[in-house]
Amino acid sequence: MKSILIIDDEESIRESLTGILQDEGYRLLIADSGEEGLKRLHEESPELILLDIWMPGIDGLETLRLIREEVPEQMVIMMSGHGTIETAVKATKLGAHDFIEKPLSLEKVLLSVENAFKVSQLVQENRTLRQKMAKDLDMIGQSGAIRSLKKQIAIAAPTSGWVLITGENGTGKELVARATHNLSRRKDKPFVEVNCAAIPEELIESELFGHEKGAFTGAAMQRKGKFDQAHEGTLFLDEIGDMSLKTQAKILRILQEKRFERVGGNRPIEVDVRVIAATNKDLEEEIEQGNFRQDLYYRLNVLPFHVPPLRQRQEDIPLLIRHFLDHFCRHEGRPVKNIADDALEALMNYSWPGNVRELKNLVERLVIMVPEDTILRDHLPESIQTSASNLTASGETATLKEAREQFERDFLRQKLIEFEGNISRTAEAIDMERSNLHRKLKAFGIEYKKP
Repeated sequence: MKSILIIDDEESIRESLTGILQDEGYRLLIADSGEEGLKRLHEESPELILLDIWMPGIDGLETLRLIREEVPEQMVIMMSGHGTIETAVKATKLGAHDFIEKPLSLEKVLLSVENAFKVSQLVQENRTLRQKMAKDLDMIGQSGAIRSLKKQIAIAAPTSGWVLITGENGTGKELVARATHNLSRRKDKPFVEVNCAAIPEELIESELFGHEKGAFTGAAMQRKGKFDQAHEGTLFLDEIGDMSLKTQAKILRILQEKRFERVGGNRPIEVDVRVIAATNKDLEEEIEQGNFRQDLYYRLNVLPFHVPPLRQRQEDIPLLIRHFLDHFCRHEGRPVKNIADDALEALMNYSWPGNVRELKNLVERLVIMVPEDTILRDHLPESIQTSASNLTASGETATLKEAREQFERDFLRQKLIEFEGNISRTAEAIDMERSNLHRKLKAFGIEYKKP
C-alpha cells in the first residue's frame, strides 16, 4: 500500500484529505508542522508528501528545501490558500511536483496524486533501465591491462581533453568511449555515435553537419547533423581511419574553430562537443601512406587509450563468459546456464581473432541453441575445439615462433569461416594480398571452399 504524508497545520484539511485518500486505498501519515513532518519523513519514508506552504515555525518552502536536501528524489505536492505565481515558481524551483490552491478540489487532489505516482514510477523504471544498461555496457575484466585502462579512463574522463582509442576490431572501443562520457562532466548531455566506415562518402558531410532545405535533390526539410545533436555532449567518431581526406579537413576545421555550416547553408553554427575518436588502424602508418592528416591525428591524440585484444587478457575470459551468459539468458527468459570445465578450458585456449565481439556472439548462439542447462565442450564450434587441442598438445615447451604460427593458423581459419571461404573478401578484410593469402593457406594446410 502506497503511503502519503500530509503536512498541514489545519486539522480540518488533514481530516478531509485523510478521508478522501484512504477511500482510494492509500496509507495516510499526519504531521501538523514542518518540524513534525521532517521527523515522520525519517521514520516512515512515504512515497508522496502533501505539504502546506503557510504554517507556524518553519514554513512549507523551507520544509521543502530541507526535504530535498535529505531526500532529493522525494515527490512533493505543495498546497496553499494564499497562492501566488511567485510562490508557485519558488516551489517549482525547489523541486515541487505540483501546486494546488485551497480550497481544495477533490478531483484536482486525486488527479495530482495519481500523476505524481505515475511520474515516480517512470523515474524508478528509468533508473532500473539505466542500471541494466550500465551493467550491460560495463567493461568486464580484472586483468592488469583492463585495470590499467579503467584507471586511465577515470583520470582522463572528467577533463575536456579529446580522446583517441585504438585497438583491434571487437575489443570494445565503444565501451571505452561510453565509459569516458559517463564519467565526464557531460554525462547528462547527449552521446552521439558516428560510424565513419558505414556512411557513404557522398553522404557523410550531410550526416555530420546536417543540411538546409533544398541543399540537394531530396532535401525536403532542414536536418540537424551529428555535431548539432551532440552539442554540449560527446561525439564519438568510430573508425575515423576510414574517413576521406576531404572530410578530415572539415572535421579539423570544426575542431579548431568550434563552428560549422550545414550543407547548402552559409550561416555559421557554434558547437561545443567533446570528440572521442576510435580506429582499428595504425594512424601513424596511414599518415605515412598519405591516407590520414597528420595535423588531425595530433589534434585528436591528446588522451590516447589502447584497448588490448582478448588473447592478451586470457584471465578475463571466464568473467566475460559468465557476464554474457547472464545477459543473454535474462534476455531470452531462460534459466542461467552453466559451463563445463573442459568447455571453459577450450574457450580460454582459443586465440579469439574476433576478440570480445566474437566471444559475445558465440555465447549468444550457445544460449539459444544448446537445450541443456550445461554447455559442454562438444557444443563448441569445431574450430575452437581443434585450436584448444593443438595448444594443449604443444605443451609448455612451445616456442614463441610455434605459438605465433598457431595463432596465425587459427586466425586465418576463423576469417575464412567468417567470409564463407571467399579468398578475395578474406584477403581484403585482413589487408593481405590475395596471392600471399593463398601461399599462407597452403603452408598451413588449411582447406577452403573456393568462391
